[in-house]
Amino acid sequence: MKHYIAASVATTLLASSAMASGLDRTGQPIGLIFEEGTYAEFSFATTDVELSGNDRTSLNPFGSPTGDVGKRFNMLSGGFKTDITEQLSLAVIFDQPWGVDVDYPTTGGSALLGGTMAQADSNALTALLRYKFNDRFSVHGGLRYQETDGEITLAGAAYNATVPLSGYNVKVGRDGAFGWVAGVAYEIPDIALRFALTYQSEIEHNFDLVETTPAGVPFIGGTTLNTNTTTKTPQSVNLDFQSGIAKDTILFGNVRWAEHSATDLVVLGALGGRDLIDIDDSFTYTIGVGRRFNQNWSASLAYIYEDADGDNLVSPLAPTHGMEAIRLGVQYQTEKMKVAAGVRYTKLGDAVAAPGGTPVANFNDNDALSLAVKVGFYF
Repeated sequence: MKHYIAASVATTLLASSAMASGLDRTGQPIGLIFEEGTYAEFSFATTDVELSGNDRTSLNPFGSPTGDVGKRFNMLSGGFKTDITEQLSLAVIFDQPWGVDVDYPTTGGSALLGGTMAQADSNALTALLRYKFNDRFSVHGGLRYQETDGEITLAGAAYNATVPLSGYNVKVGRDGAFGWVAGVAYEIPDIALRFALTYQSEIEHNFDLVETTPAGVPFIGGTTLNTNTTTKTPQSVNLDFQSGIAKDTILFGNVRWAEHSATDLVVLGALGGRDLIDIDDSFTYTIGVGRRFNQNWSASLAYIYEDADGDNLVSPLAPTHGMEAIRLGVQYQTEKMKVAAGVRYTKLGDAVAAPGGTPVANFNDNDALSLAVKVGFYF
């Protein structure tokens, strides 16, 4: 079966290398647990984001361009899987599930948002056990430890509408917390069929904050405040499926739901309880086909569509709404190792940046290009 489904392996390569809704970067895959025998893998991905817009002329008659606010980001992932008994398997997976890199230029950029920036990074380690009742039914589950931190600056005329907040900065200290994973799978090995349903819990972080307030803020202007807040990263559900449809040909897909609306960053100091993150829940759909050409070479092609809830008014810190993507992967495999590479083109959904719900800038016709490579070893 290992060689039969080789065409599908490259399909997972770029799940973790492109921009999706809100902070979601990896889709939190757990496919490693289904590898045969003892196996280890390492992957690297890079994404170049082209993300620009224009100030709305109702607020800025010049309609100033924002400049490119999207920043290139890189990601590492890896994992190890082994069989403890004929029925029980263990996997440890490292990924970087959540992140954002947005920076509005101040020179020649938006008068309404110039200087605004957001940066967040995360690292997660998941330990999974899988128990096979027989060749067809299995359950999997385990614990997930996650660390994350970040920084946000609010700048530009859009943040001076009521209270002069332009220049506000908050540094979010690194925090680690635990969540859990649980799922079930059904397989028919003879035709490479597998359905796997996986739930990943939300993870609650208690962040220490350092807020720097602009001079014009009443009573506390020009001061530095040490505060804290509680934030959750989203719970999610993944449904992964694959099935052989012809000799050396496989159909595969994924449906992912993520509750991004649960992720709030409510700052109680200078902003008096204002939420800096406003992201809609989303469904992401993937459908594709993989083909094995011979014992060593295989390739896959997939289409991805993301449907984000709500209207297209979004936070300036994540100025996209939904997306479409095409993903191509190729793989070379032997008995002891495999090397996969892939490319993904993502058309980012149009959106309107609206701090506090007030539309200030239109973001249209943006995209991202991702490249990734993975190396895996069988022992």
